[in-house]
Amino acid sequence: MTITDTRAADAAPARTTQPPAHLPSHVGLRETVRQTWLMAGRTLIKMRRNPEQFIDVAIQPLLFTAMFGFIFGGAIAGGVSAYLPLLIPGILVQTALTTCMATGVTLRDDMDKGVFDRFKSLPMSRIAPLAGPVLADSVRYVIATVLTFATGFAMGYRPGGGFWGVLGACALIIVSAWSLAWIFTFLGTVMKSAQGLSGVSMMILFPLTFLSNAFVPADSLPGWLKAFVNVNPVSHIVSATRDLANDGRITGQVGWALLGCVIVVGIFAPLALRSYRRQL
Repeated sequence: MTITDTRAADAAPARTTQPPAHLPSHVGLRETVRQTWLMAGRTLIKMRRNPEQFIDVAIQPLLFTAMFGFIFGGAIAGGVSAYLPLLIPGILVQTALTTCMATGVTLRDDMDKGVFDRFKSLPMSRIAPLAGPVLADSVRYVIATVLTFATGFAMGYRPGGGFWGVLGACALIIVSAWSLAWIFTFLGTVMKSAQGLSGVSMMILFPLTFLSNAFVPADSLPGWLKAFVNVNPVSHIVSATRDLANDGRITGQVGWALLGCVIVVGIFAPLALRSYRRQL
């Protein structure tokens, strides 16, 4: 006769998805910053071990700058050299937008693999797993910006703003990409799959990019389309980049672009954090 002792099973704690009770409920600012840097370091290590993540930022500036320059340069500006001051800032903004889209896709992929299930069992700040990858992707923005300007120089682009104008344009593009990445971070927390997020992101990016002044002057467009182009936030970033790189001037467009970045971060960073917390 076999006797089964059920006392041990009764005494075993029930499984729960909630964090252990001994974990602190609040993480201070200093610890939040440290954890954000740690998460950024984790993302950089992933990039180093997966060099294919740099294919888009390495190939797109070379391909798009040469393709648009030689195809549209003669038709729009009478020659490639005359078109480059209009084209290079547009390519910079387009590359920044497509690059920051990858931030949300990578985040969604990590969530699908259960990586964030491990994070929620640790005494971590809730914003660190989101802010770390966004910060680390700045490396990708720097690579894309430098390669775009290098391609333009090789094709004959000579920015009138000089060294400081180009440096200011690079800084504006990196800040803009970093702030816009919060839109895709938010989408990464609400979409069900990385494939779905990628499709939705392309539907957002293509109209915003091509219905702007990135590749053609707004004055050449029909009235109704020109009105949309003039209020398109992408047009303000492109115009601000042109003012800095081509003329070396800090104009009102630069102010509008930076104000737009602040508004985007102010809206979408809290939304991303709120959506992330709901899934814990």
